[in-house]
Amino acid sequence: MKVIVVGLGVQGHKRRAVAGKDVVAVIDPFHPEADFKSVMDVPLSSYDAALVCTPDEAKGDVLGCLLGNGKHVLVEKPLLNDETASLHALSKLAAENKATCYTAYNHRFEPHFVRMKDAIAKGKLGKIYSLRMFYGNGTARLVRESAWRDQGAGVLPDLGSHLLDTVLFWLGRPEAPFEVISANRFENQAFDHFCFGSAGDIRIELEMTLLSWRNHFTADVFAEKGSAHIESLCKWGPSTFTLRDRKLPSGRPDEDSSTLVQPDPTWQLEYEYFKNLCRSGESNIENDIWVDNVLQAMTAQSLKEFM
Repeated sequence: MKVIVVGLGVQGHKRRAVAGKDVVAVIDPFHPEADFKSVMDVPLSSYDAALVCTPDEAKGDVLGCLLGNGKHVLVEKPLLNDETASLHALSKLAAENKATCYTAYNHRFEPHFVRMKDAIAKGKLGKIYSLRMFYGNGTARLVRESAWRDQGAGVLPDLGSHLLDTVLFWLGRPEAPFEVISANRFENQAFDHFCFGSAGDIRIELEMTLLSWRNHFTADVFAEKGSAHIESLCKWGPSTFTLRDRKLPSGRPDEDSSTLVQPDPTWQLEYEYFKNLCRSGESNIENDIWVDNVLQAMTAQSLKEFM
């Protein structure tokens, strides 16, 4: 498959490295290594798919052009729009042109995320009571100094979109609405610390921050038959998955723990997954529509109550 990379920032460099010899051109209006300044300038016959790594505000027009011409697209998360109708239009455009539109959420390919999904799906934990996740990095200063990142709801769409997609991956779509717990601007103009949750049949609490000076991720699932826990990601390793079997009526649980120390495998695995999707023309925009709706609701509530 012949691919182009649209946008040569941090993510664009990663995607270009993973795609390797599949890359036939790079598009960026400013980068000196780019072959073209606009996706419109690239001959349609020269490529089959695009890896879109542009700022959020440019995504709509770029995706419309690509999908309208039947080109498969992997686009960096989040795929957001103030009008949900625009996402429905992209979904329709992709279907009409038999093109895949896949929003990249590479954490689905973390080995321990897969183990968590497997434990839940196979009923090892029984009835799920609660899910708590924390995602933090130390990029507050970089975001503040960026020409476009320190605006709007800040950390919420950036890291919150990952956490919401993980909820979908592990549990499916919750029925209960989400509510903002706290939203803070400790160092930045936009929110650099955010917490929101849902109090449905499964209680969900999601916390994210740009002020975690050591990058970190944790997930805790508490359930009828035991609990499951993830500590860190492969890219920040070591990464540990722990499964605990409940002892009745009480007592120290049996514990199965696995720790990985390895390079991040998710980018390559996701790229191979995307290429397989292109053969079938499948898209995941319906997930994006749900994520977008939740994030818009959280943004509106937080801007009203915490700004």
